[in-house]
Amino acid sequence: MTMLGPLGFTAPWLLLGLVALPLLWWLLRATPPAPVRRRFPGVALLLGLTDAAVQAERTPWWLLALRMLALAAAIFGFAGPVLHPAPPDPARGPLLILEDGSWASAADWPRRTERLARALTEAAAAGRPVALISLADPPPAPPPFGDARDLLAGLPGVQPQAWEPSIDLDPAAILPAGRHDTLWLSDGLARASRAPLTRAVQAQGALTVWQPAAPVLALGAASVEGTKLHLPLYASAPVSRTFEIAALGADPSGLERELARQPVTLRDQAQAEAVFDLPPELRNRITRFEISGLRSAGAVSLTDDALKRRKVALISGSSAREGLELLAPTHYLHQALAPSADLIEATLADALPVQPDVIILADVGEVAETAALQGWVEKGGMLIRFAGPRLAAADSAADPLLPVRLRQGGRSVGGTMSWGAPRKLAPFAGTSPFAGLILPDEVTVREQVLAEPDPDLGARTIAALADGTPLVTRKALGQGAVVLFHVTANAEWSNLPLSGLFPQMLERLSVSARPVAPTAEDLAGQSFTPRKRLDGFGLLTPTEAEAGVRGEDLAEGPPGPDLPPGLYATEDQVLALNALPRGRQLAPALWPAGVTREGETAPKQRPLAGLALAAALMALMADILATLALSGRLRGPRAAAVIALAVLLLPSPPQAQTMPGPMSEARAIEAASNVVFATVPSGDAGVDQVAMAGLRGLGQTLTRRTTVEPSEPMQLDLEADDLALFTLIYWPVTETAPTPSPAAYAKLNRYLRGGGMILFDTRDADLAGFGAATGAGRRLQALAAPLDIPPLEPLPADHVLTRSFYLLQTMPGRHDGPIWVEAAPVDAEQAEGMPFRNLNDGVTPVVIGGNDWAAAWAVDDVGQPMFPVGRGQAGERQREIAARFGVNLVMHVLTGNYKSDQVHVPALLERLGQ
Repeated sequence: MTMLGPLGFTAPWLLLGLVALPLLWWLLRATPPAPVRRRFPGVALLLGLTDAAVQAERTPWWLLALRMLALAAAIFGFAGPVLHPAPPDPARGPLLILEDGSWASAADWPRRTERLARALTEAAAAGRPVALISLADPPPAPPPFGDARDLLAGLPGVQPQAWEPSIDLDPAAILPAGRHDTLWLSDGLARASRAPLTRAVQAQGALTVWQPAAPVLALGAASVEGTKLHLPLYASAPVSRTFEIAALGADPSGLERELARQPVTLRDQAQAEAVFDLPPELRNRITRFEISGLRSAGAVSLTDDALKRRKVALISGSSAREGLELLAPTHYLHQALAPSADLIEATLADALPVQPDVIILADVGEVAETAALQGWVEKGGMLIRFAGPRLAAADSAADPLLPVRLRQGGRSVGGTMSWGAPRKLAPFAGTSPFAGLILPDEVTVREQVLAEPDPDLGARTIAALADGTPLVTRKALGQGAVVLFHVTANAEWSNLPLSGLFPQMLERLSVSARPVAPTAEDLAGQSFTPRKRLDGFGLLTPTEAEAGVRGEDLAEGPPGPDLPPGLYATEDQVLALNALPRGRQLAPALWPAGVTREGETAPKQRPLAGLALAAALMALMADILATLALSGRLRGPRAAAVIALAVLLLPSPPQAQTMPGPMSEARAIEAASNVVFATVPSGDAGVDQVAMAGLRGLGQTLTRRTTVEPSEPMQLDLEADDLALFTLIYWPVTETAPTPSPAAYAKLNRYLRGGGMILFDTRDADLAGFGAATGAGRRLQALAAPLDIPPLEPLPADHVLTRSFYLLQTMPGRHDGPIWVEAAPVDAEQAEGMPFRNLNDGVTPVVIGGNDWAAAWAVDDVGQPMFPVGRGQAGERQREIAARFGVNLVMHVLTGNYKSDQVHVPALLERLGQ
């Protein structure tokens, strides 16, 4: 391609035709030659006569100019002009591709993979060897240059990580030796490792950077201030826009739902804060926050025990006399827990129905509600008991709510079983939940209750005195635990409640929440096991058995390959490690002079050949009209016909693209007045036409066979339409399907959470199982990534879709492949006497398959099928089953899982005496 400023030409030699334009001008003026003037007296006899045929003496100058312009436009168009063409790549040497591969890359990952695929395709065509390095997960040694086709085949396996490249990245350890050019796919964030790596790759060859123009967004860790949650929102550059922050957590049935939503507006700012004011019951169920419509690990903020304000019941065996509150058994507990927990001070009988998270018994000897309290602990509660005179005098041999058997009486300084002096605490063992806590020298114990020797005593001791006697013991009871402090909760037997160690021990037992982020000293000595891991797109998945992580590393180290973001837990504590480290300040990446920039900020390549040829055609049409007018042939009805024909032949001017506005009132009324199906534009006009015909055919089938009479289907405008007005959305997926905006994804997620259903159809017969190998399948994965789609499973044989109207075993369209629906709850049990499980009343929000249902449903204007399905009678039978599936699908959307509720019919009939 030849470049002339911002213009490029694919066939520049055709521009030589412009040199011949002056010659053409001369020929047009010289042909025919001008007549020679001769005076002839006989011409006087012709005066007064008229001639219907008018012939010009010579071609007018403006007509010549018009013809020259038409010819020049044609030459220009055939030369293949391109505005802002991509710069040519004459290099033939090795190419190194660097991909930051961090969570900041996940938001525009489809565009990144497209650019990466284009680079590999061009390198393969040019025979250039290529090496690919993900900086977030660098190789242990510099990779060798290889065939670009091999990397292209493995491209689907390249995924963003949930952490950023290390700030200690050593260029010499990862860059191949020798001269090579570099293409760097940047995530747009500035970091300390970028400058030395940039200098290193520039020293080895030309550097081209692909970087998106949109700022990077991320959520910080939530903090508690009073009764409110504060969640910071960061941007890498000032932006003016409103974002929605969703708080997600488990509903009473255990399914994840959106619990709250808060808008946050940035007004040319790079930082703002979302404030959630929620009741404790709702706040304690929050598991994560996320930016609606944005899929990346940085757009997710995980929560842990530090955010949960627990309900703690304080129950005392005695009360302090007036004016002696400092001697009350629960005084120091109240002071330690009040800032971080909701305290319930009542009797045990009144506290149990409230279902507290922790119950603390301070010097309670005998428990009257033993059975009820034991049942509460076995269901997951934590019971903490403190010793005292009443517990020391009680008979503990038959008490199931003590971790160890106790000796009656006690041990004290100067008593029957006396010490010579108060005892200090022994260092906490590594297996203790208190491991790593610093022991103050001033903490001593003057009196305690003693445990009877037992083979399990050592295993149940989690804190001991310097002489080895147990100070705190614990045992598991069902799903819960019982903990006993062998001293009082006040300062009567020990000064432990007066020290700063006391609230730290309660926090380690998950009795209280830490108001600030834990430090390395707070987590020292503990080992945390990974429970769930956060991937680059912000999805939280359970982990397999993995080695534990030191608490100091969780508090200090930034996320990385050896410390991925996610949830880490001990027996008593859950800690969240987010993708955005605390204190991380986002800033845009800046590149030195001489680095070629491309991406969204670069001008888009635009071919101009079509516009030039259209201009040439319009000039030729104008030339024809002008010639006819000069010759006198453009008169009467003939003129109207010629002008009409010219207008029809003229190319239509391109339509200006306008931003979508709000849904019109008439369209909203039409959609809300009846059952209306909708289809999402696929980017292919032919596919969209088939989708509309298919939904129209499905509506006719429903009208004939059921009481549902749908209106005409509509094509959705995801930006403007109110999705809640549509009963069912059919989404045909093509390789060129456009990506919805973040606002559109937010609307789609609200639609799914509100009970709507989307039928995804890749139309590829699901060749690889869940669309993994075909282009449409890969595009579906990219389109569905930002959607709140629950876990899926292949359609089970007892799903309601198989019996919501017709009894079906398969769900074919033009193809007969598997389909995927929301997975059933793990605790779904087989209904007694019924061939299916007892499911809940929810509707699967998505159905995914590749059976090309619209083509099987599609009918023409006279109601005849538009496309063949199979062959002969077998094909017509498959078309009928496809129609029945459509009926079942609509009935499932409209009625839910009511068919599953039929399991109650026998019991109802029995009660009615029938």
